[in-house]
Amino acid sequence: DAAAFETMSDDDAAVGWGDPSNLSRYNSPYYKETHRAWRRTLRAWVEEKLAPHVRDWEKTKVIPREVFRDAFRVGFLPAIVGAPWPELAGPCPVLGGAKAFDAFHELIAWEEISRCGSGGLAWGICEGIQIGVPPLLNFASSELRDRIAPLCLRGEKVICLCISEPYAGSDVANIRCTAERKRVRNAQGVEEEVFVVNGEKKWITNGMYADYMLIAARTGGKGNKGISIILVETDRPGVDRKQMDCMGMWASGTAYITLEDVHVPVSNLVGEENRGFYHIMYNFNHERWGFIAMSTEFARVCLDEATKYALKRRTFGKLLAEHPVIRAKIGEMARHIESTHAMLELLTYQMTTMSKAEQMTKLAADSALIKVQATKTFEYCAREAAQILGGNSYIRGGQGEKIERLYREVRACAIPGGSEEIMTDLAVRQILKPVKKL
Repeated sequence: DAAAFETMSDDDAAVGWGDPSNLSRYNSPYYKETHRAWRRTLRAWVEEKLAPHVRDWEKTKVIPREVFRDAFRVGFLPAIVGAPWPELAGPCPVLGGAKAFDAFHELIAWEEISRCGSGGLAWGICEGIQIGVPPLLNFASSELRDRIAPLCLRGEKVICLCISEPYAGSDVANIRCTAERKRVRNAQGVEEEVFVVNGEKKWITNGMYADYMLIAARTGGKGNKGISIILVETDRPGVDRKQMDCMGMWASGTAYITLEDVHVPVSNLVGEENRGFYHIMYNFNHERWGFIAMSTEFARVCLDEATKYALKRRTFGKLLAEHPVIRAKIGEMARHIESTHAMLELLTYQMTTMSKAEQMTKLAADSALIKVQATKTFEYCAREAAQILGGNSYIRGGQGEKIERLYREVRACAIPGGSEEIMTDLAVRQILKPVKKL
């Protein structure tokens, strides 16, 4: 099986390096028949149910709720939470038993949705559940986990993770949002203990249409040992959300959230009090891995669109692809993408061999470094593709629609999840830890 590869002959897209090499050109040790069946199912679903609507959802800045429910129907939503398959979602409709599911199935899910060339679509469906549900599954009480997580996995409810603030992005340990324990009387006159949450959260993906928010708030002293995670329902009094007018990722529902004296039952605490920083860090590598998968595929979309355009556009009496300077651009994009994808697959393989706890420590340095590699590759390919498409890449719609959109969305991959500068420094510090404390 390691020697098998598949040509997706019914696909009208792939030209040259337009698809990962295991689909058309090379043998791979990573993919089995379950992976191929999974990709066929998701590709058909994406092309039928998602791709035709991207432009409309980008304009309205909303992904309809029925799309989330349909994403559960094909097994997509639970897959984005990551391996092992979340049992609360029930069996995978394509793979059957949960044991067949691994990190390469999740990688395929990211690649297939990212082929649409819309960060707003990918983030709108994936980001909230990818970073919002794992803390529930790994750390929440059984009552909170079993009450909330299945609704999100089934696409009946949407969740988001609220960490970033106007004053703290990558600097998670210095968030200012607070949650103070108090005893109050509820509407029925019964005394109960609650968290009173106050603060602001910024750049919150899915925040505009989320039903639940996981709020990182300060419940203790300064630094990373005073942070907790608290689940807040978005319909609670004191919660206010405003749509942020961002450069890109329009369909992802990016919100500015204000919390003013929001009363939340203490039973909504996720994990241990004042251990929230650890709970957040536990899933950070997985979040960054998602950025890597998405950014690498976006780079590939840029290459594919540019290659197809170069094979039909004529200048000075010949096809663009007949000009050596254009072929050089295509070759350089392919060089960056194929090497980055190889690093991504190697990292993904490590995830299939390690526990979550091992991944948290052993993969931290390379997850950070490969994220930088992937986002820089995406940025490079977006620029080069725009140069090849020329004026068509400057227009919203038409032949250059994907390139114009992706060019605007580069920064949303290079900054969130840890900026390139911070990721590079983190990688070096992690690698040198055994030698010298920095």
